[in-house]
Amino acid sequence: MNAALDRLKVKNISGFASRSWQVAWPMTLIMFFEAIIGMTDVFVAGRLGKDIQAAYGLVIQIYLIFSIVANALTVGTVSIVSRLFGTNDRDELSTAVFSSLTTAASVGVVLAVTGIVMAPVLIGLTNVPAQIKPFCVPLVQIYSAGLFFQYLLITCNGVLRSCNRIRDSLRTMTVVCLFNVGLNLLFVFCTPLGFKGIALSTATSVLIGSMMNLRLVTTKIMTGVRTFSRTLVGRVFKIGWPMGIVQILWQLGSMALFFILSELTANKVETIAAFTTGLRIESFIYMPAFAFNMANAVIVGNLLGEKKPDEAYKAGLITALVGVSVVVILVAVAVVNARWITSFLTSNPVVMKESMTYIYIALISEPFMAWGIILGGGLGGAGDTRSVMLRVSGSVWFVRLPLAYLFVVILGYGAVSVWWCMNISQFVQCFLLYRRYSQRKWIAAAAV
Repeated sequence: MNAALDRLKVKNISGFASRSWQVAWPMTLIMFFEAIIGMTDVFVAGRLGKDIQAAYGLVIQIYLIFSIVANALTVGTVSIVSRLFGTNDRDELSTAVFSSLTTAASVGVVLAVTGIVMAPVLIGLTNVPAQIKPFCVPLVQIYSAGLFFQYLLITCNGVLRSCNRIRDSLRTMTVVCLFNVGLNLLFVFCTPLGFKGIALSTATSVLIGSMMNLRLVTTKIMTGVRTFSRTLVGRVFKIGWPMGIVQILWQLGSMALFFILSELTANKVETIAAFTTGLRIESFIYMPAFAFNMANAVIVGNLLGEKKPDEAYKAGLITALVGVSVVVILVAVAVVNARWITSFLTSNPVVMKESMTYIYIALISEPFMAWGIILGGGLGGAGDTRSVMLRVSGSVWFVRLPLAYLFVVILGYGAVSVWWCMNISQFVQCFLLYRRYSQRKWIAAAAV
């Protein structure tokens, strides 16, 4: 009897782990494709000159800020749609998807028009060199024109992964990546468009991707009655807005760290360059961690929709364990090859030394970061996003930044103290998110 129970437990564990991996690996590839698009944009802009590269750097930040609402709405959409998918109620599922897409499209239109009309005003308000402003305005306008399709693309991707069609989303994003990179090179170097081709390639590729996804969603998922529900939209906003705040506060927190590092008494420029290099390296470790975060949101949401709260809780833990295992392997590879990796990214010996120090210290907390972030995905899938917002934002703004300011600005310590402050905040974040998850209060509050 005990042997049979043990076999059943092993089977359940392997089943949960397999389910997590089936969602996570396509998400990792999708994020990798997005990284390739970004690197291609930087490469092309750099070939056109420093003014174009600087203009692109500013405009892409504005574009990412405009996209925050889409990402926040998608968190709410995934939480609700994943649970409804588990109930097999086709009419309510279709209503939820239709309402989410209609809302995303409406917000996308408003922001697109705002960006196109207000581009000269927005750029005029920024404190950037006068010689790059003429390049910024058309870039903002073209990127803004694609926001409507970007919002549809992001929302449809969320719907597809919520309904166990992540590979369809992967195929779409593969096409988007190929078109974006190819059109980028074609428009910029082979047509009179010049630098405008960087933005136009993005707008065109997201248009193509959104149409592919919209066709899949309307024919494969919205098979029931399609009606607009203000109640469901209200729940999407209620779940999604905390994650939008998290993204804003996280970006501001990263900027604040740059300002704190600028207060160093020695090698401040080299240290900031090393920090930038370290973040690039970390981004490749973040990718699978956030892929498992999104996988956990779907898996926990599906199981809660199937009225299996105990399995949802266990599946979330197993997904986190699988994700942490992947991150540990990547951390080991990065640490062992730290010298080679940093030498590839910079030729300055001081920057290289500081980058290696960053890797050796900051990557210690990566497995803890992954554990907390992936469990946070499970909380998000249950709709408990406000607790995630408080814990993630609190660890940055009440632990990381005050400690870094104390050690650097007040006590005069070096950059190493900042790296350890980052570690401490990750440990705190991990503890707070795990404590919230293990209390299981989110299960009772997750009723659809």
